[in-house]
Amino acid sequence: MKCPFCDELEDKVVDSRMAKEGEVIRRRRECLGCKRRYTTYERVEEILPVVVKKDGRRESFDRAKILSGLKKACEKRPISTATIEAATDRIEKRVQEMGESEVESRVVGEEVMKELHQLDQVAYVRFASVYREFKDIDQFMDELKTLAQQRRER
Repeated sequence: MKCPFCDELEDKVVDSRMAKEGEVIRRRRECLGCKRRYTTYERVEEILPVVVKKDGRRESFDRAKILSGLKKACEKRPISTATIEAATDRIEKRVQEMGESEVESRVVGEEVMKELHQLDQVAYVRFASVYREFKDIDQFMDELKTLAQQRRER
């Protein structure tokens, strides 16, 4: 593992612990060059499907894109990074459990919408306005009315 401080390739593992219910191993490492310590996370490489975009392009499933989208939607909201990470994990797991070699971007987007709907209604509407490409205030208001109706039914 390359040291993030001095780019030395030699290190030693000082401590290892399981994280995220055994799905990840957290390792504390010490660089043998500069003696500074840093943390790495190790997880099983899962085979995820290729995402088919609206225009037909195909690209690898990118967990970082999901995480980034959730963070943008949740910006300045009372939602912890750990909660956003957990939502990203659930989305990634559901997509993987579909067992498909290809999945439409629409399916991934809908999974994100489900998570945000449960997490925070403001974040949900933020994401929906971009994801569903609202063209005018009427579409935005329709989404808000639907949310308000669902809230009253609970």
